[in-house]
Parts: sequence; structure tokens; C-alpha cells
Amino acid sequence: MFNNVKLGIAPIGWTNDDMPELGGELTFDQMVSEAALAGFQGTEVGGKFPIDPDKLNKALDLRGIKIASQWFSSFLCSTPYEENERMFVRQLDFLEAVGAKRINVCELTRCLFSQDCSMFGENKPVASDEEWEKLCSGLNKLGEIASKRGFKLCFHHHMATVVQTYEETKRLMDNTDPEYVYLCFDTGHFTFSKEDAVKAAREFGPRIGHVHLKDIRADKMKQAYEEGFEFRRAVVDGCFTVPGDGCVDYPGVFKALNEACYEGWFIVEAEQDPNKANPFEYALKAREYIKSCAGI
Repeated sequence: MFNNVKLGIAPIGWTNDDMPELGGELTFDQMVSEAALAGFQGTEVGGKFPIDPDKLNKALDLRGIKIASQWFSSFLCSTPYEENERMFVRQLDFLEAVGAKRINVCELTRCLFSQDCSMFGENKPVASDEEWEKLCSGLNKLGEIASKRGFKLCFHHHMATVVQTYEETKRLMDNTDPEYVYLCFDTGHFTFSKEDAVKAAREFGPRIGHVHLKDIRADKMKQAYEEGFEFRRAVVDGCFTVPGDGCVDYPGVFKALNEACYEGWFIVEAEQDPNKANPFEYALKAREYIKSCAGI
């Protein structure tokens, strides 16, 4: 089905940078070894990864895997553009040294990742028109910098942020330059936001520069809305899982991405408690499902 797609898996199933207590005892070496053993070609940069590019490259080369991308936290709505650019360029320097071609930007102004309150309803962060202008113009500038260095800036829509829903994502895509700003398309975050992931894949297909594959357990999502979960409880209580273990229409998603001639990385990214969901076991499960469903 796909001719130019590589398959990777993110370290978040092993260790969670936002909640160090999840997988705190698991090491970088275990993560990359098990990823390679499960048949994945790459990963994304995690908090336990060596910050020396030479050390990281050596560890990855030993296992035959690559770095696909890395998360970048932007605060374009709330801090001066220049501060964002300085950190962005520093991260591009690192990613260039480890051979990546994607950087995943998520706007974290007023995000609720660590807040002890529901992420739904009136609590959900919303950007003002002025903040939207700062966000979109800032992304265009950062995207141009990335493009000139051979990168694609891929914006990551995300639960509990100002760009979460289909309409918010469309507004961002409509008001940014398609030459410089792409989408990090996440099946799980669209689904958890009660959006149609297949529809989103069709709508944004030409702008999709990176793909995160996570699934959602429908019963846990229902409970999350009914009880008003905070974001971290959604992780700990098992709302997220690997592809094929939830309610996302993956055959439809893969069909839409194939029709859009998507090229790049598919990254399995399912944040779970490793004491409840053994990371290696779930990596194997994801690998087998994607091979059967997408042919890669």
C-alpha cells in the first residue's frame, strides 16, 4: 500500500517525560533495544536519550534504527517570538546532528497537561484572535527556518491545548503557509476529541508531514468525558493504546493517507503505564497489526 513510509515507535510507552513515575526504572537502552527487536525502523527523541549526538547515533546505529523527529514545545501565543525561535534553532541543530528531518511543534500556552482539573468543557484552553495571529505568523517564520535547513515543521494538534479540535486544526492550516507548516496528524488525539480521524486524514492529507498512530479505548474515553478526567488520569487509566487495540478506524485512516500519497514516518505513540501495559508486548502487538492492516 505505502511505498515510502517508515515505521517507528515513540519512547512514551516505556517512559513518560511528563510523568517520570511511569517507567522511571526503564532505561534508554532497553527502549531502543526492544523497539528494534519488535521490528521498528526508528523512534522519536525522549527525555532519557543521550543529549550528545555522537553517543545517540552510536547507540542507534548498533541497533539499526533512526531518529524520526522530536517534540518541540512552543509558546508563540504568550512569549516573544524571538524566545521561541532561539530554542527552536537549538533543537534543529540537535536533530540535524542525529539525521532527523521532522520537528513536531505543539503550542502549550495554557495547556492542561499537568493541571489537576478536567480537560473538557469550559476548562479546555481557547486562543483569542490576537493569539491566533501570533501563533500562525510565528509558525510561518519557524517553518521557513526549518524548510531552509531541510526540515518539515509539523504542527501537533493535541488534547488539552488551544489546537485540539478539527475546526481549530483547520483554522491553523488555513492560516499558515503550506510551504512551511505541515501537520503532525495524530489518530488518537482527533478521536479523543470526538472527531472523525478518517475525515481529518482526507481533509488534511496534502499537509500531513508526520503521523502519530495511537488508538483509543472507547469505554475509557466514555468514562473520561463522564467523570471529567484530567489529562494525566487519561494516560494512567488507559484511555490510550496501540493501533488495533481500540476504536480508531485504521483501515479507513490508512486508505486516506495512501490516497494522499503520504511519505515519511508512521510513529506508534501510545502513552500508557508500563506496569499495566508491558511496552515490548504492546510494541509487538502494534507491529503485527500495522503489518496486517497497512502492509508495512
